[in-house]
Amino acid sequence: VQLQASGGGLVQAGGSLRLSCAASGRTGSMSIMGWFRQAPGKEREFVAAISRSGAGTDYGDSVKGRSTISRDNVKNMVYLQMNRLIPEDTAVYFCAAGGRSGIGANEKTYDYWGQGTQVTVSS
Repeated sequence: VQLQASGGGLVQAGGSLRLSCAASGRTGSMSIMGWFRQAPGKEREFVAAISRSGAGTDYGDSVKGRSTISRDNVKNMVYLQMNRLIPEDTAVYFCAAGGRSGIGANEKTYDYWGQGTQVTVSS
């Protein structure tokens, strides 16, 4: 499975962005999908996860209430809508996919990782 994230960019504080992640390859093996982020000098941080059906979602505390994860299994896409962005959201955002269900916040749940997309929020 190959994952390609896109949609990052420069946005002012208070603005919104929608990140997309396109999956290709053996997408039938994908179950859980998630987003993580890594800011300069910091460890990678869990952002959001979604189950295969889309019925189950989980969010990191730092984005809870401001972000929505969704997926389209027909198009093999996962999305992250982020609203009310703050400078602390500045990071490289990565999408990930796992072949089985698991704890969304645990990086070990995921088998596949994409290259990141940069999000920069200016104050």
